[in-house]
Amino acid sequence: MAEKDLVSQTFRALVEGADRKFARVRDVPAYGRVTSHHYFHKVFKAYTRLWKYQQEHRPELLKAGLNRWEIGEIASRIGQLYFGQYMRTSEARFLVEAYVFYEAILSRSYFEGSKGHGKDLAVRFKELRFYARFLLVALILNRTEMVKALVDRFKAVVDDSKAAFRETNFKEWRQVVQEIVRLMKVDTAFMNVRPLRYCAMFDSHPASVPYVARFHAKKVLKFKDALLTSYHRNEVKFAELTLDTFRMLQCLEWEQSGSFYQKRPAESNGNGTSIDHSGASGVIDINLAVDMTDPTLPPNPRKAILYRPSVTHLIAVMATISEELPPDSVMLVYLSAPGKAGPSNFAEVGSSDGSWKSSKNKVTSQLSQVHNSYLPESSNNNKGESSGHYDSHLWFGPRGNGGSNNLYPGDIIPFTRRPLFLIIDSDNSHAFKVLHGAERGETAALLLSPLRPAFKNTSDVDLSQNGSQFTFFLTAPLPAFCQMLGISSFDTDTDVYNNAEDILSTAFSEWEVILCTSTSVDIVWAQVLNDPFIRRLILRFIFCRAVLSFFCHLEDIDQYVPVCLPHLPSSVAPSSDVVRSSVHRLAKHLGVAGHFHFENT
Repeated sequence: MAEKDLVSQTFRALVEGADRKFARVRDVPAYGRVTSHHYFHKVFKAYTRLWKYQQEHRPELLKAGLNRWEIGEIASRIGQLYFGQYMRTSEARFLVEAYVFYEAILSRSYFEGSKGHGKDLAVRFKELRFYARFLLVALILNRTEMVKALVDRFKAVVDDSKAAFRETNFKEWRQVVQEIVRLMKVDTAFMNVRPLRYCAMFDSHPASVPYVARFHAKKVLKFKDALLTSYHRNEVKFAELTLDTFRMLQCLEWEQSGSFYQKRPAESNGNGTSIDHSGASGVIDINLAVDMTDPTLPPNPRKAILYRPSVTHLIAVMATISEELPPDSVMLVYLSAPGKAGPSNFAEVGSSDGSWKSSKNKVTSQLSQVHNSYLPESSNNNKGESSGHYDSHLWFGPRGNGGSNNLYPGDIIPFTRRPLFLIIDSDNSHAFKVLHGAERGETAALLLSPLRPAFKNTSDVDLSQNGSQFTFFLTAPLPAFCQMLGISSFDTDTDVYNNAEDILSTAFSEWEVILCTSTSVDIVWAQVLNDPFIRRLILRFIFCRAVLSFFCHLEDIDQYVPVCLPHLPSSVAPSSDVVRSSVHRLAKHLGVAGHFHFENT
């Protein structure tokens, strides 16, 4: 009896100690280089010791009254710690470790005891939080089948909760269910064909690899830090991850080639052994992710992902990252937000129904204006609508239009003392042209979205349900192209789509060679071309700009085309033969060439 009491007391002491350490690190910001890394080491060590202790003394603990949900709670905390570390470091192994623990909790039904007799509301909330956290991890890992299964289980638990605890309001949990269902309904045509993450199989082009390897600018910058945020009313999201930041997050990571990313049965734990569904052993390999990640891949860039930040918080995080930026490094900042407050944050949509030919002269004139924007700065005044740094802004706020919610171009200028790669996706993005030439030390690289999205049939596209078109082009160019033209995966043969991927891959390879051999590439672009993530973004920008330049708009074509500053070489402008022919080849292959005006460039 004394021994049993000692085991139980030791276990409770370990739980309390681990929980105290957990509380210390739970609220540490997921950005900046935390100096007290030893705290994270301590909390991991505490939970590892706790986990092993409950494994070794499981029979005694069960006799002493240990509940299965308590084991699940420990595993869930460990999963939470790993996911937190992933968000701070972007290291894939931490994300995989979180998945391992969450999957074990699910397969062993550690929280099943919260159903039936002896219902405990506190335990039920722990179970609901577990499902929400596991869903987020599975979503980021692109475990589509697991996400679908979790959504069904999550819905069932919420429904059971409403019936079992009638006096408790589960409105917030119903909203969480609605969020994930809404995200799952996003137009995902062709999205399962290839990953958003950088994959050597798709994104490394053999014909251009030698040119990339030989390319060396006078100055070379390393890309190790990024800040991602979007703030739109009613945007698609799950938890604190919006659709646009979700796409950008994956776009800036390596696709693992390990066994974990090969579709495997739910019964396997990824290490060749089967999961013990009885839950008798409670064994979870705490170092399992070592076998599931690819050690040959470079580390992912660290990403600070901000959910609906205030302007002051956004600036504070930018300052922290900029201050801690290693020498010879560039900070990538992605901002997606409207230019003003209003009932809808989505810009007016342009459409094309083929009637552009009736306004041929007008369109030709506008194309000429767009072409002028690719000329060197000396021949084109690119001050935009205003030369003032505080005349226009992005809007970060829940409602109202107060100045405290406004992010002005002038707010960005202090951060140009360090190398900056800025992507702005907004209906007011061109207002940030004034940054060019106003930098305080380093010329910033600017990718500015069109002011309006464009689609063949606007009635078929719900912008609030599909995210930003510009971000879609930067993260999944061919699906974005198909969405713009109303091409459905149900109507497209797999071979036809795969051939379209090959056409686009060939185009990217050709443009890559041009960029790496051009003598007129601005140093701002040249110094980041060696980085595969940024180089891929630049290639996709060239594609997006060309597609939208050729697309059939009725008026104000300059509002439908993205802008880059400094300008990229004219050899990759839409008017160049190599770019125009590539887009024409793709459009003709997919049977949509009639919606473009290639002859007017």
